[in-house]
Amino acid sequence: MIRNCLSEAMPASSTCATAVYGRSHSGAWNGAMRRFFQRAIKDILENRFLNLIAVLTIALSILIASSFALFFVNAGNVINLWQKGIRMMIYLKPDTTEAARMDTKFRLQSIAGVEEANFISKNEAMQRLKQQMQHHSALLENLHENPLPDAFEITLRPEARNSDELRFVAERIQTLPGVAEVEYGQQWIQRFTSVINLFSLAGYAIGGLFFMATVFIVANTIRLVLYSRRDEIEIMRLVGATDRFIRIPFYLEGMIQGGAGTLVGLGILFLGYLSLSSHFEPGIAGGLLSVRFFSAGTCAAIVLGGVIIGWLGCWVSLKQFLKG
Repeated sequence: MIRNCLSEAMPASSTCATAVYGRSHSGAWNGAMRRFFQRAIKDILENRFLNLIAVLTIALSILIASSFALFFVNAGNVINLWQKGIRMMIYLKPDTTEAARMDTKFRLQSIAGVEEANFISKNEAMQRLKQQMQHHSALLENLHENPLPDAFEITLRPEARNSDELRFVAERIQTLPGVAEVEYGQQWIQRFTSVINLFSLAGYAIGGLFFMATVFIVANTIRLVLYSRRDEIEIMRLVGATDRFIRIPFYLEGMIQGGAGTLVGLGILFLGYLSLSSHFEPGIAGGLLSVRFFSAGTCAAIVLGGVIIGWLGCWVSLKQFLKG
């Protein structure tokens, strides 16, 4: 075994030194990198179980963290789509006169954040309701009188479509004479925002825990490999191998673990996405409930993050081992 280590370490060390310090052409560097990759793959195959545990741990971490991120992406899309089409309904009191209605419209249009105020009579509102309830129109035919009030439909400016501005505009409108009620889905907004905030806190906490756990698992996996090869590493040092030469194959091993685990985690998440998205009809609820996966650029960034996690775990392990 020692003879094999010597025969492998001596020429490899010479090649690495030439490549690292730029004493030869790029072919020497390519040859050195090929040796490093071969060594990393060999270590992975020789320690299949340990590397499998590391890959699965990274995959689980990426799966959970990416699931939260995907939820935030789609929740943000829902909010953006909802804000683009938001309307505020202003219901008038039953005894509102024509003059009072015109005065209310003038006051509405003078409020900051209001782009347009369209009057909807009770008869027009009933016609809209009948169109929306075509399959249950018989229920409306039995009504002896129209129970719907006159109303204004308010279109808001883009800068007034966030929850705080909506609340401010609604409070201003509620003080106007002749206004009975202001409706803009405020309860839905408050509940949805609360859920988003809760998931955000949980996502950050769980993501942080799994990040530390992943680095720990990768570090221990590399540490066990280092201990199993400590005699070989010592011989390599004796024949002149630098710490950089010793580190690079292990860095590559950690990065391969991180990349492989990330791809597995994203693959599982994508299968779950396909299963979930099949339950949503295209365009349901005006497109608000459409589910989208990460873009190609985001997926690439996540894979890069997994590679960095693998490298970081390896760096922690090597720093402790080589100092010892």
